[in-house]
Amino acid sequence: MDTHSLLQAIRSKKASIGVIGMGYVGLPLALTFASKGFKVRGFDVDPEKVNRLKEGRSYIKHISNKTIRQHVTGGSFKPTIDFSGLADMNAILICVPTPLTKNRQPDLGFVEATASIIQKHLQSGQLVVLESTTYPGCCIDVLKPVLEKGGLISGNDFFLAYSPEREDPGNPEFTTERIPKVVGADGPEALELATTLYNQVVVEAIPVSSMEVAEAVKLTENIFRSVNIALMNELKVVYRK
Repeated sequence: MDTHSLLQAIRSKKASIGVIGMGYVGLPLALTFASKGFKVRGFDVDPEKVNRLKEGRSYIKHISNKTIRQHVTGGSFKPTIDFSGLADMNAILICVPTPLTKNRQPDLGFVEATASIIQKHLQSGQLVVLESTTYPGCCIDVLKPVLEKGGLISGNDFFLAYSPEREDPGNPEFTTERIPKVVGADGPEALELATTLYNQVVVEAIPVSSMEVAEAVKLTENIFRSVNIALMNELKVVYRK
């Protein structure tokens, strides 16, 4: 599928969406796309999670069984452990964990493993977007080389973008669709595709000049939050005294 055809499919909501990682970021994102009229497939390596979703049972506090059941029975959301289905997706969104190691270094094992799985099923014309928290340069230095191992080239054969997850779990005022998304991409075509995709489901998608900028935005936001939490914890000790 060429850029024009994919844009048309996205705008008409005929594009098939694959979300990898059915955690507190991936599941709300998948359900948001499903609620906006897209056909969504939710991929996860955990059979127990997938079985619960197929049965319409939630394991995330702020997501109801009714919501899951509605989309599963209606056919707009299909949970699966079969990653061969990635080949049929027009857009693949990666929402896997990036925890810190005991040495406080980012553990990219889940991202690298997911990239290897995608690479085996990657097709020309697909859009791949990483949402996991990372550092500036990760998409170019880590994700892109793995995806290109099969011979398909980013910007020519497939499209690569980064749009960091932004969730406020349990806050009814700011659900996934009400939180703006920053989008950076590997080239102008990928940027247009990714921005158009997110504009179908969230209040606003904000394009930036590169994936590194989008990665830096996410890192800055996390640091800002961490500093504020640390400051409040320190002030709590002072005020108690």
